[in-house]
Amino acid sequence: MNLSNPNEMEKNQEKIQVVVFHLAGVEYAVEITYVEEINRFMNITRVPHAPSYIEGVINLRGSIIPIINLHKKFSLAGQKFDNYTRIIVLKINDIEAAIIVDKVSEVMFLDVANITEDTQFFSPINAEVIEGMVKVEDRLIIVLDLIKLFA
Repeated sequence: MNLSNPNEMEKNQEKIQVVVFHLAGVEYAVEITYVEEINRFMNITRVPHAPSYIEGVINLRGSIIPIINLHKKFSLAGQKFDNYTRIIVLKINDIEAAIIVDKVSEVMFLDVANITEDTQFFSPINAEVIEGMVKVEDRLIIVLDLIKLFA
């Protein structure tokens, strides 16, 4: 770290707030700035001829929002919907979409300097959508890049 460089010092002190959730036993996080709301699992209307990972759409207060099943998108083990299942509604560049997750565990701050961008670690998902990974105590959390995920 170069202490004479104010930009580097600022980056090393920068924190982001994230929502942490679980998929197939692995912890993931997304920046909270993209999160509109978190809802319990609700009725989803199927859409004919949609990609297999699009579970369908929901009508949320008059807005039709597509629902992405991350288990299917990332080719993870089958998902069962239960009392812990949540739908996270996201807004990225004026586009609303939602993801189905096994459970939401917490909201936390992460030090940007601790997020490693080396995506060559083993991960069950495509490394292109991983912004980085961070170790928090004895946990490893994968931070997703939502812009790339929805591209």
